[in-house]
Amino acid sequence: MNIYLHELKALRKSVIIWTCALIALSAMFFSIYPSMARDAVDFKKILSSYPAPVRAMLGINIDYITSILGFYSMIFSFIVLCGAIQAMNMGVSILSKEARERTADFLLVKPISRSVIVTAKLLAALTMLIITNLLFYVASLVIVNAVKTGDYSVKLFSMINLTLFFIQLIFLAIGLAISVFFNKLKAVLPISLGVVFGSYIIGALISTGNNETARFISPFKYFDITYIIKNSRYETSYLVAAAAIVAAAIVISYIVYTKKDIHAVS
Repeated sequence: MNIYLHELKALRKSVIIWTCALIALSAMFFSIYPSMARDAVDFKKILSSYPAPVRAMLGINIDYITSILGFYSMIFSFIVLCGAIQAMNMGVSILSKEARERTADFLLVKPISRSVIVTAKLLAALTMLIITNLLFYVASLVIVNAVKTGDYSVKLFSMINLTLFFIQLIFLAIGLAISVFFNKLKAVLPISLGVVFGSYIIGALISTGNNETARFISPFKYFDITYIIKNSRYETSYLVAAAAIVAAAIVISYIVYTKKDIHAVS
């Protein structure tokens, strides 16, 4: 419990900054929606002139783009990208920081098992992601209601927002798994940015084709917002794939961390 509370306190400042950044990004994008909705016909003509692969990469669906949810589907990929960086950064740093900050000796000599340490830190990270998503959801709901020009489905809006949490879970687990293979990480951000941006670019390239199997390569393509709007549900195969990645990454993290040789700080 002490480790869990300590991690919550340690993560507090970072979570506040990231949450404010996500909300500010959402507010900035939504601020242009009213003017876009007023000039919907011209806006559709402009987007229609874009090549189909470009529209696919940007998540633009001409049929839905002028609705509040269709517009959200276009901007949401950038919000998810920022959220993924937050989660990946958290996952990579939460175990590796003990060696980086020279506190490994102090923590590991305590009469608790390494699995308890991993559990406490993982629960703290999960708690902070839940808090981030709840605050972001409430704020984005307020913003949407302020700029909307017509009725929309709150259920679909909630389902779209929930995909942010799902993707953050994936990158949190991946980051955790990556971190346990390093004895000492001097910097967390280069790894986080490299993995997240690499996955995002791969996902953007995949979206230009019609190969459904290739979507499994990038977590960013597991949740198709247009599909959610059309069918009011998630795609089961990709939900299963996401759950499998999270479970496998966490199991690997436990196994490696409990057996690895963590050098004493000199």
